[in-house]
Amino acid sequence: MSLPSLDALAAATPASRNRYVDFLRALAILVVACGHWLLAAVVVRDGQLIPNALLNIASWTHPLTWVFQVMPIFFFVGGYANALSWRSARAKGGSYAGWLRARILRLGTPVVPLLLVWLVICTAAYLGGVPATTLRTASQVALVPTWFLAAYVLVVATTPWALTLWERFGWWAIAAGLALGALIDAISLGAGPFGEGVFAIGFLNYLVVWGVVHQLGFAWRDGRLDGAVRRAALAAIGFGVLGILVWLLPYPVSMIGVDTIAVNNSYPTRVTLGFLGLGQAGILLLLEPWAQSWLQRERPWKATILVNARIMTLYLWHLTAMVLVIGLLLLLGGLGLHAEPLTGTWWALRPLWYALLIGVTVGFIRIWGRIESIPRDDRPPPPLWRPLVATVLLCGGLGVMAAQGIVSSAGLRWWWPLLPIAGVALLGRPSSSQPSVQGD
Repeated sequence: MSLPSLDALAAATPASRNRYVDFLRALAILVVACGHWLLAAVVVRDGQLIPNALLNIASWTHPLTWVFQVMPIFFFVGGYANALSWRSARAKGGSYAGWLRARILRLGTPVVPLLLVWLVICTAAYLGGVPATTLRTASQVALVPTWFLAAYVLVVATTPWALTLWERFGWWAIAAGLALGALIDAISLGAGPFGEGVFAIGFLNYLVVWGVVHQLGFAWRDGRLDGAVRRAALAAIGFGVLGILVWLLPYPVSMIGVDTIAVNNSYPTRVTLGFLGLGQAGILLLLEPWAQSWLQRERPWKATILVNARIMTLYLWHLTAMVLVIGLLLLLGGLGLHAEPLTGTWWALRPLWYALLIGVTVGFIRIWGRIESIPRDDRPPPPLWRPLVATVLLCGGLGVMAAQGIVSSAGLRWWWPLLPIAGVALLGRPSSSQPSVQGD
């Protein structure tokens, strides 16, 4: 399905649309892609590829993650959009089953070609004798974006109940969520009277902490964050508490995982990311009046539309592009990969590195991006079990692959990518000729 022209989409933008929501969504994903590409500190030594990350070798980069860990922003704007969407569906007498089906299709459909491509690559390479450890590393890196998708789908699926809590309890719902997230961390990390800790309990915060940031988007939508004083207070509370947690408790400064540090703020999600979300939201909302005026201009708004039209494809494929580029450079004798990270030569090569990655990613978008244009779903609502089972299959399969890749230490696990694919297939695909391309 082809996209309408940017001119047509820009002209059709209703005056009531909050353009800053679309802009922040696009900005967050662009920062994620550029950040992942910059963090990669791979080098070839003695003919061997040595994978690494800047965060592992340069501690001065850790404070920068308070800016470049932007996943909270995506949950924040998602809360705004999902509150608007669910309330609209509810006002029209729509069902939860129909609403959830539409959301899962929009989020899950773009991941299907990615999983199929990596299933084919891993199967062919494994049968061809490529070591399982090599394939596990490659597929795990390429599928890192799916951890976010799994968490986001889970949070989206709980929107009606989260919105009810917000409408009934307001800020107390957010405060209680942060308190619960802190308690989960304490049990997971073994803090206070909790003994050795139960690490797996921490994964509950994928729903609890991200759910809090999602609810913060409800507050924005309802005007509960209007005014510079409230927004400045939100930023101060968020970054202030985050600073205290990092200073007094065993949370590291880096909001992205570092291999050499035992506690990881993002795997599983820790309450620190909840307070980071509060701080980032406060700062970004302080900039909203200026940004709203700027986005009335033709060029920035068209650029925002363009990114949002293919935002999931960009997000899902940008690390596959990096893995492919590294593989091609290795075939060329490690061309460009011999420079030691953070040296002058390494920095001088970054523009070329980015040019290659952007080119390959754009190529993937041209191939797969059209799948992202999901038609408007005018079908009758399905039985509730269908979108619920689809949610479980999508979240479960993506969660496992984000942690393990498609190849485990025991060999090829071809059925893992089939779980999310089956979940999407279970919902079918609408046949309407009216796609939505600016995001929800």
